Amino acid sequence: MDDILSFTVQHGYAILFAWILLDQLGLPVPAIPALLGAGALARSGELDLAGVILVATAACLPADLLWYEIGRRRGAAVLRFLCRISLEPDSCVRSTESIFARHGARALVGAKFVPGFQTVAPPLAGLLRMGLPRFVAFDAAGALAWSAAFVLVGYLLRDQLEPVARLAVQLGGGLAALLGGGLGLFVLAKFVQRQRFLRSIEISRIGPRELERRLAAGEPIEVIDLRHAIDLEADPRMLPGARRISAEELEQGHADDLPRDRDVVLYCRCPNEASSARVALLLRRRGVTRARPLEGGLDAWIELGLPVSGAVSGS
Repeated sequence: MDDILSFTVQHGYAILFAWILLDQLGLPVPAIPALLGAGALARSGELDLAGVILVATAACLPADLLWYEIGRRRGAAVLRFLCRISLEPDSCVRSTESIFARHGARALVGAKFVPGFQTVAPPLAGLLRMGLPRFVAFDAAGALAWSAAFVLVGYLLRDQLEPVARLAVQLGGGLAALLGGGLGLFVLAKFVQRQRFLRSIEISRIGPRELERRLAAGEPIEVIDLRHAIDLEADPRMLPGARRISAEELEQGHADDLPRDRDVVLYCRCPNEASSARVALLLRRRGVTRARPLEGGLDAWIELGLPVSGAVSGS
């Protein structure tokens, strides 16, 4: 125990910087215990409180700048990738875009306190072409607030945390196995929950080529773009003749003007067409019985080289 504590104190700032950096890059390295521990060491005089907060804040910035630049260069693809590998991929894009739409750059100040949002906020800021100085200012403020909050908790609760830390060292591998097992059960529960959700939105989809063929033949099909305005701003391409009505608007009941006598095809850019399938089921319950999601969404349509329009048609 004393050897571990001595090593931690001797290299405390370097360990903290590396730990936080890996967490912010997206690796499964929990940062909050490190911040709490650093705060406790500051309370005991082994580390400097202001130094700990500044090091933790500084460790966030390189990772956030990297994700910002990836988002700026790679556009929506990186955001969809991050959401696809998250435990809640179907709500990831929509919730992130909604937060940015309401708060703009200020959303970065609280982003690190929101699980999931902290990962996608920097690339989304890059995707939206937020100015670099503006991004750095708000992101640094958020990193400082996040670091200071948990370091100060550790500082104030040092006496309560010390027995926990000693017990953790004594348990050693047993504690690691327990935590690993708990994490595994959590991921398994999320996976089961997701599979149930996917089964609940099973609905007949229409393929891109079939839709393109029917549109070219002049069939009266209503095509609805469900994407959030922020997503549309980043990539204005739409299916020819599509109307934009956000999923939120349709879920709130703005579907009275949708036709009942023809197919209504819905598309989005979420994994597994989850949003469009969910909205299609909702519309069917409200009398729009011919609502169908587009298989593969906008990405599948574009990948097949089918025609798109850059003009935005309002609802």
